[in-house]
Amino acid sequence: MTRANLDKKPHEVASMFDDVAANYDLTNDVLSLGQDRRWRKEVAKAVDARPGQKVLDLAAGTATSSQPFARAGAYVVPCDFSLGMLRVGKQRHPWMPFTAGDGTKLPFRDDVFDAVTISFGLRNIQDTEQALRELYRVTKPGGRVVISEFSHPTWGPFRTVYEEYLMRALPPVARAVSSNPDAYVYLAESIRSWPDQPSLAALLRKAGWSKVAWRDLTGGIVALHRGYKHP
Repeated sequence: MTRANLDKKPHEVASMFDDVAANYDLTNDVLSLGQDRRWRKEVAKAVDARPGQKVLDLAAGTATSSQPFARAGAYVVPCDFSLGMLRVGKQRHPWMPFTAGDGTKLPFRDDVFDAVTISFGLRNIQDTEQALRELYRVTKPGGRVVISEFSHPTWGPFRTVYEEYLMRALPPVARAVSSNPDAYVYLAESIRSWPDQPSLAALLRKAGWSKVAWRDLTGGIVALHRGYKHP
């Protein structure tokens, strides 16, 4: 069993997700008290995939997050650097074009995708700014990015309760349902150390994205950031 540290060495993060791949979707459902399904619906609305469009779903894991885009008629490419996750995903969705790739050096040409999206994976990439630049590079002019990521509750008392849950309640719950509970200790630590909503918006602008905006879900536990590539 492996767990990554906050320096986020790629091989450690990939190995950690390989270990949890089989039960990852179930574990997330339990730990988020079912909220992850609502968050996925909000991402699908924000991406607004259309028939014939090309969508990159980065850090797609087993491609649970990719299904709404495929159902909308888009050509969706689930991309992840955990081969274990990709294997489980391919077993479940054999028709999808699963692609192994590093978020800091994507294996795609410039200006390919109408929309790029990443849900709960950006904070696991070692170089956030480089990942945002790569997403920009592979997006068509006029295309859009949607990032769903754990963030920081905006109401102080709720933020305190939430952080207590992350560090105290989450590990024992993970021990009950996950094949690698130590991985969820890393995930809790990575959430606490992640930039807040305005800071991530600033990183998006720095990477070249325009019309950057965000909205909070579940009181700021999750933030949905959006941006566009200049036409």
